[in-house]
Amino acid sequence: MAATTRTNWAGNVTYRASALERPTSVAELQQLVAATPRLTALGSTHSFNEIADTDAVQVTLAGLPPLLEIDETRRVVRVAAGMTHSQVASGLEARGWALANLASLPHISVAGAVATGTHGSGVRNPSLAQAVVGLDVVRASGAVDRVDASSPDDTLDAHRVALGALGVVTAVELAIEPTFQVATTVHLDLPWDAVSAHFDDVMSDAYSVSMFTSFDDRGARQVWTKHRVDEPGPAVDLVALGARRADGPVHPGENDAASVTEQGGVPGSWAERLPHFRSTFTPSTGAEIQAEYLIPAAHAVAALDALRPLEPVFAPLLIAAEVRTIAADTAWLAPSTGRQSVGLHFTFRRDPAAVASAVERIEAVLAPFDPRPHWGKVSAAGVERLHEVYPRLDDFAALARDLDPAGRFRNAFLARVLS
Repeated sequence: MAATTRTNWAGNVTYRASALERPTSVAELQQLVAATPRLTALGSTHSFNEIADTDAVQVTLAGLPPLLEIDETRRVVRVAAGMTHSQVASGLEARGWALANLASLPHISVAGAVATGTHGSGVRNPSLAQAVVGLDVVRASGAVDRVDASSPDDTLDAHRVALGALGVVTAVELAIEPTFQVATTVHLDLPWDAVSAHFDDVMSDAYSVSMFTSFDDRGARQVWTKHRVDEPGPAVDLVALGARRADGPVHPGENDAASVTEQGGVPGSWAERLPHFRSTFTPSTGAEIQAEYLIPAAHAVAALDALRPLEPVFAPLLIAAEVRTIAADTAWLAPSTGRQSVGLHFTFRRDPAAVASAVERIEAVLAPFDPRPHWGKVSAAGVERLHEVYPRLDDFAALARDLDPAGRFRNAFLARVLS
């Protein structure tokens, strides 16, 4: 079908694709790939840069049949790549199973989240890509390859975060575990001195912890503690450290708290508590631009201290900044590959020029801390810098050339990043 004017979810990227194709079967997708000189897979449009843009053909997997097959013996679920995490989570929960972690938004597609290294939070929880134990990939020839732990060398780790460069993923196999319950408690205004002195204790005090800040005098203006009820309860007394417990639901940004998942320490399924936002609500207006950097966890306090003088820059522009922990990954291009990490996430108002300037300032401040930018968000990092902070990027670029020598899956973003 011919493409009309379309944008990403946030409206800061206008897609240039000449057409948007929506195959309804894997066989139809195979034929499309084999017959199309250049095409780019489009997920749930939640990237804030041009990673899914192209001047050729975009293809969405939203028309492929839903698939959710559980292998209880292997503790693995096989899902259609275009399904959202909300769809997968509800299907698993109904059958007594769970994923170990979810991103803050359940609305995003499984394949898109995996391909960009998207993550949740928790000192024991790596990115969502680490749960991948197998993938089906349509290659440039139109053939379908199966990639899993039996594949040669570390092929699976190369494919876990693949930026769309190695083919179109049609199915993903994910590790699962028995369902569990989570209770979310929110505290407000944890002072900076407490953040600095107790950062590691606070962030490791529950299964998943997020701090939100505006880098102003309020310190961590919200601390979301997500406790698995089958584990010991949090031990850090945030009230004693100067915070106060929220007396009702709060939104991390500026919107109605009705869109957030239940707080107040009320237990609920992992599917309804690990995300920040309910799948039945649009979590924000979409008029925003996001940036994020993952740094070694040991540098977290120093990096936060270094960012605080930028508060005058953030004041008119920043909607929310979130601090999360991510366990080390093995995926070649995961932003947390090889190191325990802390993610510094920024949600800005949709002012591209002002955001570009702020991002340059942020990256200059974070430079001593070896930041890796999130693949699906805006960044000022050049190719040389990306190759410095992603040690397997050269190897990945070589693999992409081997698997796609004609550049069938290459767009401007990949041409730049993999050069």
